[in-house]
Amino acid sequence: MNLESRKTPLADVAHETAAHACGLDWVGMEGIALPLRRDGVTVAAMADVFVNLVAGTRGIHMSRLYLLLRESLADGGVGIGRIRDFLQGCIASQEGLSSAARLRLRFSALLERPALASANAGWREYPVEVDAELGRDGLSIAFTVDLQYSSTCPASAALSRQVISEQFLRAFPNGGSAVEIAAWLESPAGMAATPHAQRSVARIRVELADGVDDIPVTALVDAVERALGTPVQTAVKREDERAFAEANAANLMFCEDAARRVSAAVSGMDACRHYRVQVSHLESLHAHDAVAVVSG
Repeated sequence: MNLESRKTPLADVAHETAAHACGLDWVGMEGIALPLRRDGVTVAAMADVFVNLVAGTRGIHMSRLYLLLRESLADGGVGIGRIRDFLQGCIASQEGLSSAARLRLRFSALLERPALASANAGWREYPVEVDAELGRDGLSIAFTVDLQYSSTCPASAALSRQVISEQFLRAFPNGGSAVEIAAWLESPAGMAATPHAQRSVARIRVELADGVDDIPVTALVDAVERALGTPVQTAVKREDERAFAEANAANLMFCEDAARRVSAAVSGMDACRHYRVQVSHLESLHAHDAVAVVSG
């Protein structure tokens, strides 16, 4: 008898009866490296994939989920149809052990953004997380995007204007010519106080409505940045920095104001069924952050 004829099937204890017969909500893997395609560019992603497990069975066929992820999504786009097919495949791969599947994807969207005034442009990174679940109630997909913007405090701006006004009256108790006043305003004396501003972060989670064919990351970013008016910049020349200062002066915001602006932009999107917005102003005045949350 040769060695080949003596081979026996590999042991598989996953089919053994579980010591405790309860089913499990989710079983699977987290942190799987995965290349995705977005706008013709390969981006590095991390994937989490799960299925539920019916009562009485010890374990799932985990390797099947990994191989299916590689075969179905690697080097592909993140479309609704592709995600649905993958989740259906996950359930089918378990051969009756599962009735639901879940996928989470984390990657960065790189979007080219033009400068405010010059002819330059640069790339901005927007962290994205996609969470999809297929079960008895059908397919549900939500995605989360983080974006950064600048916020200038309205109260600080009002106090700064008050200081400048008082300094102006001291400098020109009897009035002055337009040329003298203009020269004073352009001097250090004309900037006796400045409002505090800070880099701020908006985290937006959108549950997609039925019938949506794609995940509208770019459309969401565009809508929110228009609503805020002060997205952080990439390439900046002096004319761009001046335009940015003007934009901040025209869009003074408490965190409450920013949350309402983002809410109005997101709620107006046809693709949105439900949303949750959290804005965090990373204070330059305080050692803590100012945060506002709104959903709808």
